Amino acid sequence: MEFMSVRDTASLWNISERRVQKFCEDSRVESVLRFGRSWVIPKDAKKPVDPRKVRIKERGKQHD
Repeated sequence: MEFMSVRDTASLWNISERRVQKFCEDSRVESVLRFGRSWVIPKDAKKPVDPRKVRIKERGKQHD
């Protein structure tokens, strides 16, 4: 299995490195591995849905 760094994943998914780290910490990305203080993400990992955006959409629907 091939892996990529948090930096590479953030660039690929067009999100911040911190957001990728948070997804890993919350077990939202499958098959991630932790080496010391670093995460490695499988190259075929799918970007999880950001729960913050789901809540914003739900709030917007309430006001319609």
